[in-house]
Amino acid sequence: MERNFFLLAVAGGSGVRMGGPMPKQFLPLGGKPILRRTLETFLDACPDTRVVTVLPKDHIPFWKDYCLEHGFDVPQILVSGGITRFHSVRNALERIPDGAVVAVHDGVRPLVSAGLIRRMRAAMADCPALVPVLPCTDTLKAVRISGDRLESVPGPAPDRAATACAQTPQMFHSEVLKAAYRQPFDTAFTDDASVVEKNGTPLSWILGERRNIKVTTPEDLLLAEALLTV
Repeated sequence: MERNFFLLAVAGGSGVRMGGPMPKQFLPLGGKPILRRTLETFLDACPDTRVVTVLPKDHIPFWKDYCLEHGFDVPQILVSGGITRFHSVRNALERIPDGAVVAVHDGVRPLVSAGLIRRMRAAMADCPALVPVLPCTDTLKAVRISGDRLESVPGPAPDRAATACAQTPQMFHSEVLKAAYRQPFDTAFTDDASVVEKNGTPLSWILGERRNIKVTTPEDLLLAEALLTV
């Protein structure tokens, strides 16, 4: 029996690095909020997608009003974000049943392709955890960056040939992801795959996409606007 398919759209951040008064997930991209474009891509790829959207608590009324006023009548379960991304995802998982496939995706990655979503979903019949990755093309240096402070980290530089950049969506069997998120929070959890891996579930990999950028800074938004026209 095929598993139901859930999108867990993580859009609970405040967008501090974007520098404006509005969280970045609501900024316009090609005339639509970034978050709307993200949700539409998943629904175009898989019309049976069930959507759980994590938002900043103070902006849930704003999003409800937007959807109503602009006829964006996609059924969504809205969940308040937590103090970290880990806590936001854990809150949302309470609304997702066992026996499903969950695609956890950054709400500000609107340029993921429908093809990648469909390929990943098809692969979930044979693996419990699937992560899109890209090869690192830049030379890597061991440097700790904190704001404007840069500090060398002792030891050899990371091996670029043995390193990859992880993207979202990351897809999981829901019972695997929910079990992993019962662990205590750890600062080493940088994405959902790291939570699942620490809980003992092996990860599988699929090639990601260069266009699947995360819109974090004003420069990212300009790049996303340009990519929309290509």
